[in-house]
Amino acid sequence: MPKRFVVTASEFSELPRFPVGYELAEALTAAARQLHDTDTPHGTLRTAVRLAVHLLPGAEHAGISVLDGGDRRHAVAWSDDVVRVAESPARVGAERPYWHRLWNTPVVRLDDSESVGGEGDAELAGLGLRSALALRLRADRQRLTVLTVYARKPRTFDEAATRVGRLFTAHVGLALDSATVREQLTEAMRTRDLIGQATGILMERLNIDAAEAFDSLVRASQRENIKLRDLARTVVAANPRS
Repeated sequence: MPKRFVVTASEFSELPRFPVGYELAEALTAAARQLHDTDTPHGTLRTAVRLAVHLLPGAEHAGISVLDGGDRRHAVAWSDDVVRVAESPARVGAERPYWHRLWNTPVVRLDDSESVGGEGDAELAGLGLRSALALRLRADRQRLTVLTVYARKPRTFDEAATRVGRLFTAHVGLALDSATVREQLTEAMRTRDLIGQATGILMERLNIDAAEAFDSLVRASQRENIKLRDLARTVVAANPRS
């Protein structure tokens, strides 16, 4: 038998587990509130794996990974080290055929990693993970983002867990979109301010107006094949204001 991976308590143990009988709508509302309180997409993903362990029936571990068109996978968020190891790139390949089905279906369940045949998974079994529920979070032609929850017992995730999981991933998707937009807007404002500073420096140095200074930046960006933002940052860094 392969050596079992011993897992210490999660760093997220301060989050309350939703009690038995807690109304699903209330639980999802509480989860959505925490998801939307995050500032960045990465923060949303980290919060999502924390909440998945406490919200999805039977879940003991959770992780979010990105799978590209060539079936190369890398973990982007995890609840603990066992998931980080389970979803590491070294463990991606033909031994996980159920993952590939997520390109065509929104959810895949692994009932028992110790099953004999194509649906077993010796790697997960060696880590002490017997059940898995993989839920598609985002998908396009080239990239697939998946939330997976795991349990130490076989046949843990039933239809009820699947329904809760799909509702939860819908909330995660909305929060992730919102965080992405906020991050883009923040970056756009920073870029605007940076370009404004660089324009001002060129106006002063070359004794030209704002339009001419901006055109000069654009032409230099195109000529040097450098993003306008990066060029502006270079100009500002080379001309610190006193």
